[in-house]
Amino acid sequence: MTHQQRPSLVLAPSVNTTTVVTTTTTTTSYAPIQLPPLPPPAEPKDPREYPLLHANFPSSIKRFPLVFPNGSRATFRDGADAEGDLDEEEQIPSGKGWTMIRPESSGNSSKVVGLAEAVERYGRKRSHGADNMMEGVEPTSERETHTPPRKKARATHLPPITTLNAAAPPSPLPSPHGSPPPQPIWPSAPPSGASSPQPLAPLQPDLALTTLLTLPSLLSHFTSLPQPLQSHFLLTLLRHSPLPVLRTLHSILTPTLARDFLTLLPPELASHVLSFLPYSTVVRASRVSKAWRAIIDSDPVLWSDLLKSTKIWFGGVTERAFAHSIYARRRLDIPPTPKTLPLSHPYKMLFKSRQLTRTRWVDNENPKHRSFPAHGSSVVTCLLLSHGRIISASDDHSIHVYSPLTGELLQMLDGHEGGVWALAACKDTLVSGSTDRTVRIWNLATGRCTHIFGGHTSTVRCLAIVKPEWIEIEGEGGVITREKWPKRSVIVTGSRDHSLRVWTLPRPDDPEYRCYGADDSEADPADEDADDNPYHKMHLEGHDHAVRALAARGRTLVSGSYDCTVRIWDIITGECKWVLVGHTQKVYSVVLDIHRQIACSGSMDGTVRVWNLRTGQCQHTLTGHTSLVGLLGLSPTHLVSAAADSTLRIWDPESGELRHTLAAHTGAITCFQHDEFKVLSGSDGTLKMWNVRDGTVVRDLLTGIQGVWQVVFEGRWCVAASNRNPATVLDVWDFGADEDEWIGEPPSGFYDDDTEEEDEGEEIEQADVDAMDQDLEVEASEESVEPEEPQECARDSSQPLAVEVEDVPMERVEGIRASKWAPSSKPSGHQRNRPVLGEPSSRGIPHPADGIPSRLPPTNETPTRPRIRQKQRR
Repeated sequence: MTHQQRPSLVLAPSVNTTTVVTTTTTTTSYAPIQLPPLPPPAEPKDPREYPLLHANFPSSIKRFPLVFPNGSRATFRDGADAEGDLDEEEQIPSGKGWTMIRPESSGNSSKVVGLAEAVERYGRKRSHGADNMMEGVEPTSERETHTPPRKKARATHLPPITTLNAAAPPSPLPSPHGSPPPQPIWPSAPPSGASSPQPLAPLQPDLALTTLLTLPSLLSHFTSLPQPLQSHFLLTLLRHSPLPVLRTLHSILTPTLARDFLTLLPPELASHVLSFLPYSTVVRASRVSKAWRAIIDSDPVLWSDLLKSTKIWFGGVTERAFAHSIYARRRLDIPPTPKTLPLSHPYKMLFKSRQLTRTRWVDNENPKHRSFPAHGSSVVTCLLLSHGRIISASDDHSIHVYSPLTGELLQMLDGHEGGVWALAACKDTLVSGSTDRTVRIWNLATGRCTHIFGGHTSTVRCLAIVKPEWIEIEGEGGVITREKWPKRSVIVTGSRDHSLRVWTLPRPDDPEYRCYGADDSEADPADEDADDNPYHKMHLEGHDHAVRALAARGRTLVSGSYDCTVRIWDIITGECKWVLVGHTQKVYSVVLDIHRQIACSGSMDGTVRVWNLRTGQCQHTLTGHTSLVGLLGLSPTHLVSAAADSTLRIWDPESGELRHTLAAHTGAITCFQHDEFKVLSGSDGTLKMWNVRDGTVVRDLLTGIQGVWQVVFEGRWCVAASNRNPATVLDVWDFGADEDEWIGEPPSGFYDDDTEEEDEGEEIEQADVDAMDQDLEVEASEESVEPEEPQECARDSSQPLAVEVEDVPMERVEGIRASKWAPSSKPSGHQRNRPVLGEPSSRGIPHPADGIPSRLPPTNETPTRPRIRQKQRR
């Protein structure tokens, strides 16, 4: 390239294509098609087909004031009744020189309008004057046709509509003037420019089609009307509706307008309403719906009131115990799938169970009955019903476990070398005491003997398992506190060696223990040093003769002895609180009520004594028996005593009044059990059922036998051990039906499945140490007081005495609260010495599992029933 040549840029030619599309739209307008005139509407005449034809309108929709959108006022009056209303118009109050002016008139008479005019005036979109008709409805007169302009044109004014127009209905409502006579029908007009009519009419008069075309306008008009006018309009339509239409409306309106008043009320008001119904009606009401079932079943106030009104509420203690037991079972038995209905309140379940107990035992003339031999021909010394098992002990050294359903022998617990005279069961744990002087603990799930305790030097005649439970304790100033005692389950045993012993109840996973001589027939278990046993807690000495009976709950232990005394012990500290003197002969039976703070004792002297545990005094001496009172039973409202004089007596434990004497047996009473409805007693040859409330015989369960050794019942089950020479037989009765949800109440009133045990990882000794520390928390400035020795008191059979062992006050301020169970600073001489581990424990009272109340709400504590707690003195 030379220097004269320069570089150049060559561009390719560009091509641009433009496409033009022309769209032509032609619009052809037609004249409106005039509808044929409507035939005159048929008026309903038969009231059988139109049930509301002559129905009267409520006065509130016959005449009422109206205010139209343009501000004008009028008074609506039903056209059919207008003339009559004018004549029958209520009189205007007036007097000499005055006349009351109606509020809506303001001195001038308002214009009266009918239904059609009121509807038309409310349907106007804009107001063009007082006499203008509705705007927005398609006119039916001839309209000019115009070719649609390309630009938006102004809206043309619609000609007025007259109610006499024959081409189409002037409004959604029937014309008040009636329909004009038929006129010639002309077809639709041809396009613009054509004026010749066609000879045939394309449409014939059709009321249904004409009415259908007016429905949109009808709905828009109806929504703009005030409620009184809407009501009048609808009732006018209903008056002209045949019966099938009314039935259809009823099927739609009834469920829509139905209101469940019970679910809309606050719970307190719903409970108050239901409280007026008898229980049979309440049960039927619970079947109305799931919502009613949930409200009724979960209302504690309702069911507590029903329990009280039917006289099966027994003070509240047993009721709360039952409820705690149900809550404890629900904690353990978690349902695998969620239920549609909430669980019933325990009071409802209790009501059902008590109703079944009251009725089925009397009304069921043929309960299921099963008999089977047991223990050969030996005497049955103990009989229990526990968690679906029948447990019997005999003087043949054996313990048997049977099924109440089949009578099958499930287990034979052998190991004792003497007769078994004491039994107590708790869940899968069984404790037995024998003439071989040992205490054995059995695992009922496996049938193994896991522990053997030695230490007693004579027959173990009585024993009890004491489970932790919340008890109310009255401190200084009348302050009531709730404390849980004992901290861990214990066993209390009484022996003919004049003493009692307290043992820790082993848990299923605790190490096994066998006392000295347990596996050696030549060794004597009495040589065992009980202090070497890790489960032994304390040795209670003080009685001068054999301990024949005992009862224990919480921290309280009551023992009755052949030394004619009754002693009250604190099983936590081992302290003897009271020596109750008054019986002149051997004490054979004792019962305890820690809630009322009373104990009762029966003696060979033929008397029953009621003792006050707060003061140690004898409240009542119950006389009437003429021989040994060997058996006692205490329930919330009845004290029952059985004696060798062949009678039973029912007493009021509060007043000591004799209510009934049960005299139908011919020999000494060998066994009995009672609840708040019945008493079952056995003697030579018969087992009888009595009505505890009137003292009459209900029936004989067994007759023609040699003797009845034992009898127990719970819920629907009853078991008796009897002698049918020469064999021993167990009889089992089932008074329930297959569908019954019947939960029995234990005779002791204490449930072994509602206990809140301490943590499993806690040291065995630590619970007792903490309990002692809690009691021994005293102010640093408080000095310990040495107890004085008890003074000898003269014995006077006519004046019972209570010998107080300690003169130290029972109630002292300790730590943050006072406890009447505070031990003296000097421990019992027979209490086992224990080291104090660390500082006094500051643990609070443990709480139950989440979701379960530690204490049931009082049944009288609701927003409409304020709680009133009164301190009762008995």
